[in-house]
Amino acid sequence: MRVAVIGPGNIGTDLMVKIMRVSERLEMGAMAGIDPASDGLARAARWGVPVTAEGVDGLIALPGFADIGIVLDATSAAAHHANAARLRPYGKRLIDLTPAALGPFVVPAVNLRDHLDAPDVNMVTCGGQATIPVVAAISRITPVPYAEIVASIASRSAGPGTRANIDEFTETTARAIETVGGAGRGKAVIVLNPAEPPLIMRDTVLALITDPSPAVHEAVRASIAAMVADVAAYVPGYRLKQRVQVHPVPDGRSVATLGAAGATHVVTVFLEVEGAAHYLPAYAGNLDIMTSAAVRVAEEIAARAVLA
Repeated sequence: MRVAVIGPGNIGTDLMVKIMRVSERLEMGAMAGIDPASDGLARAARWGVPVTAEGVDGLIALPGFADIGIVLDATSAAAHHANAARLRPYGKRLIDLTPAALGPFVVPAVNLRDHLDAPDVNMVTCGGQATIPVVAAISRITPVPYAEIVASIASRSAGPGTRANIDEFTETTARAIETVGGAGRGKAVIVLNPAEPPLIMRDTVLALITDPSPAVHEAVRASIAAMVADVAAYVPGYRLKQRVQVHPVPDGRSVATLGAAGATHVVTVFLEVEGAAHYLPAYAGNLDIMTSAAVRVAEEIAARAVLA
């Protein structure tokens, strides 16, 4: 299936590289941007991909637009609203890599096939792609009244789009922790780490559970390990940093204000995400997990179209 990428920045260019070098089901049909001097557009043109610097209108005007089945939007939350409205009459399938969240959230390891017929699916955020699978792995074993995630990424890997969308990041991720991860209440924090040399992405998941049984705790650990393997199947650099910790809620610590009255234990999970370095540096695992997840969804949409 031919696809187009809107947004020739780091994420959009990495998408293009993955599609051209790794995917067996997708073919680059176009790259669209608004800066004629962008490196992403120049690189696409050198590789023979049709390009336009006229944004979504330029994409629609390209001769091969009718043959494009999927459009991946790697711009910004505000831009996606406009892009989605402009593309709606043409019946293209949209995969949104911004926090706009116009369509349902999709995290491949958790709900890949639930929304493949939706016209516009949202890839949540990098922190969401990394941590929501873990929350879902816990909630499929025992209720999770509250889950909190902290995503720490290299400051150098956070471009203008990421910085402009910080508020949307926290709001979108928190909602997806609840709707996809299964937590009663979710919270998300992002940290831009200025360390040099840049550190790879690190994520922490803190989940409150209401079951004191050691057997359940071991089942939670096993469920998390299985889920990590599922994510690593399409993001090879995704891994547990250390053994999953399950500890009693400290005496005297009230969790009622978190909506978790009755919680007995805290599950703590430490993750790291190393990028595949297809285009982005290896420390930019936060961007790699987004592009890898988006390509996985696009491939499944393409496979379903073939079967149909």
